[in-house]
Amino acid sequence: MNSTEARLALNLIPGVGPVRLRRLLRVFETPERILLAKTHELRTVEGIGPDTAAAITGWQETVKLEEELKRVEEFGAHVITEESPEYPASLKEIHDPPMVLYVWGDLKERDCHGVGVVGSRQATHYGLESAKKLSFQLAYAGMTVVSGLARGIDTAAHQGALAAKGRTIAVLGSGLSQLYPRENAALAEMIAQNGAVVSEFPMQMKASTQTFPMRNRIVSGWSRALLVVEAALNSGALITSNQALEQGRSIYAVPGPIDRPSSAGTNRLIQQGAKLVTSAKDILDDLDVLFDETPAATDVNPRVQELPESERRLYDALGEGEMAIDDLIAKTQLPTGIVSSGLLGLEIKRLVKQLPGRHFVKIQ
Repeated sequence: MNSTEARLALNLIPGVGPVRLRRLLRVFETPERILLAKTHELRTVEGIGPDTAAAITGWQETVKLEEELKRVEEFGAHVITEESPEYPASLKEIHDPPMVLYVWGDLKERDCHGVGVVGSRQATHYGLESAKKLSFQLAYAGMTVVSGLARGIDTAAHQGALAAKGRTIAVLGSGLSQLYPRENAALAEMIAQNGAVVSEFPMQMKASTQTFPMRNRIVSGWSRALLVVEAALNSGALITSNQALEQGRSIYAVPGPIDRPSSAGTNRLIQQGAKLVTSAKDILDDLDVLFDETPAATDVNPRVQELPESERRLYDALGEGEMAIDDLIAKTQLPTGIVSSGLLGLEIKRLVKQLPGRHFVKIQ
């Protein structure tokens, strides 16, 4: 058994965990020696009670290491540890670095320049578009976007990074073969081709309320900075921001409307000292990264140049937010019939979509 396999076996033993492993390594020096230790020897280590000691000494009866290694191989993944060159240096700095990382895809040296992007699962259109735009700019500038593959802001962050043909890392709150949410399976495959999908959990472990906070500490610990795009006061993204602060990371937040509960958490973060972000340049300047302004221009769909005059006026009038049809009529001074037909044309061209209440927004 090599060191990686020994760490994988320890990771499969309930109750060990990264903090106890670190304490065990101070005494036994290698993971192989931990697995060979006697119960009374293990009990001398701080935090190792009788149950944990018994689980370690009897690991061969409960841990199916060969089966786990076969699952990893069949999935097309591989396992890394703190001893691996690929293991992110930033994760070694946190209090409880993951014992192992299951990696689907490839990690590169440049991934140490990561920015975590998190936010609400029930995101608004404003939040989703902000996450896409900022992640696009960060990835275009050479930063790796790190997020959790959850619905809402996480999904938009990964999509923005991929649209920029940049790097992105998805950290799961489940095992690789129990990917959650299932509707993001296709997105996960794209990420594995342009970055990596990673997890510290055994291949067949399902997501739970306990695994998500553990996942979040990896997102924040991996990153040089954490960007919170949209979050209510009770959002899990605020827990991630607290973890990031404990890890010594810088916190950034996108401001939102003061009358929307969905932005109450991000606005509170700004009140408490998080830096207000309106473009990726606000983050990149702090990180001393040269930011090319070119990405902003790529937000404009080239098909807009070919629109008829009335449709172009409607498209430009929409701006960045949603707008009611009556407000569009007032703003453009176009006849009602022209506005209705123009919006239909923009919808057919997939440049605009209609929201409930006859409100319209651009598709970016």
